[in-house]
Amino acid sequence: MQVSYDFTGRVAVVTGGAKGIGEAIARRLKQAGADVTVWDLATGSLDGVRYHKVDVTNAGQIEAALAQLKSLDIVVNNAGIAGGSSRVVDLPRDDWRRIIDINLTGVFEVSRQVAPLLTRASAGRIVNIASLAGKEGTPNLSAYSAAKAGVIAFTKSLAKELADTSVRVNAIAPAAVETEILKQMAPDVVAAMIGKSPLKRLGTVEEVAELTLWLCSEACSFSTGAVFDLSGGRATY
Repeated sequence: MQVSYDFTGRVAVVTGGAKGIGEAIARRLKQAGADVTVWDLATGSLDGVRYHKVDVTNAGQIEAALAQLKSLDIVVNNAGIAGGSSRVVDLPRDDWRRIIDINLTGVFEVSRQVAPLLTRASAGRIVNIASLAGKEGTPNLSAYSAAKAGVIAFTKSLAKELADTSVRVNAIAPAAVETEILKQMAPDVVAAMIGKSPLKRLGTVEEVAELTLWLCSEACSFSTGAVFDLSGGRATY
């Protein structure tokens, strides 16, 4: 079921929007009338959506992409990788750094650069895609869990800093969602995630997109610095 939104005249950027959750969010924003640009290393295929090759860990590329926008209303920080499953004692430092850089530092760098432009909007919105792993800690996914925990804390900090503006900053913490990223994980890890869900299934990208659109809308006016679980009842705090 889709709720009707009208984002006509609003400009949105979705990072990591070429596929998966990001693509579903970009699609729904476009359907609702938004002018959508995707920042990703890959190119997607959604009609009417612009794609710019942007590495979210590269400040220069973000700055160049941002310079092409005259205004900005919505930013969805979705770009991320899970990395391979590995025990902490076996995790190479370079893998740790890469996962932290993309999932956490990327959110910081994008947010740092877009915040001044968003404060000029009548209702600026930042939505960060975190993960339930950032709340619970997933075994063999320590870097991913740590990065997403950082995203949650960063969301709360930034929201407080921007509370005296029109910008609202919130995060979504999905449990396992059926996307390509799950193929990076060992099957037993995915099975364990499903087994923890009272609903006994994976989430869908469409379900994430629907919650994202509400958080991007002016109906979300009193929530900021919040983390919205999308866990099929699995959330423990």
